Amino acid sequence: MSLINGRIIQSISGFFYVEAADAVFECKAKGAFRKKGLTPVVGDFVTIEVSDDLKGTVTDISERRNSLQRPPVANIDILFIIASIDDPKPNQYVIDKLSAFAVFHNIEPVIVFSKSDLGSCADYLEIYKKSTLKTISCSAKSNEGIDEIKSLLAGKTCAFTGNSGVGKSSILNAIDPSLALPTNSISSKLGRGKHTTRSVSLYKLCDGYVADTPGFSSFDLEIISERIYKDELPACFPEFSDFSDSCKFTSSCSHTADKGCAILKAIDDGLIAKERHESYVKMYNEVKNFNKWD
Repeated sequence: MSLINGRIIQSISGFFYVEAADAVFECKAKGAFRKKGLTPVVGDFVTIEVSDDLKGTVTDISERRNSLQRPPVANIDILFIIASIDDPKPNQYVIDKLSAFAVFHNIEPVIVFSKSDLGSCADYLEIYKKSTLKTISCSAKSNEGIDEIKSLLAGKTCAFTGNSGVGKSSILNAIDPSLALPTNSISSKLGRGKHTTRSVSLYKLCDGYVADTPGFSSFDLEIISERIYKDELPACFPEFSDFSDSCKFTSSCSHTADKGCAILKAIDDGLIAKERHESYVKMYNEVKNFNKWD
């Protein structure tokens, strides 16, 4: 028996498949994790005790940079939020909700407006230019934006989300034509067997990893119903940070319609996009009556 370090790249029915030392080991988790209320998940960096038959036991889990419950995955660097400029048109509120969710979990959101060959992305790019969030105009047909996405993937662990039909498969095919993914189907090629639609797995792309998970497959997600409380919400809109401390009533300002709110003034001054603030207000109104102790 020996101890080696690796990373969980797939989890199926209580087995964890750990990539380590140029091999993949089928592992069980040691019972002590259950006593601590801790479960290994895909994306975890782990220490495993292994034998010569490519089987082993997960003995230790390194500290996570972030972790999600739905879908169960850890240490995601970037969430690519894909929205087509047309067919279907973007739902900006859902984009903003997903980007807030990513920021809340210490994941970098990157907003990709796909199918730019069908129309101009200029208005949307202008909105997000003021947000500090990275935004890309992309076309799988013309390859616009593909090299930029490739550069972001390199060495990172990423996930893609977007409605069916927005071009996720087309973008991945443009990044790596050898994938030959059928339109509207990512998992059939990249997954590992019949469990693909029910399990999370990581696959290699551009010297990094992409999470193939049903939890990120569309905008109709359980994850966006995860509650971010009202006092946590302003920090999920990065463009607010330069102004929120200047509010007249700093500790109690909701940044919705408050007198003396510096964020509202920044909107009037054209420094914050009113469309982003409208999404913030909608999210705030959804959670304003909830408390963490409820």
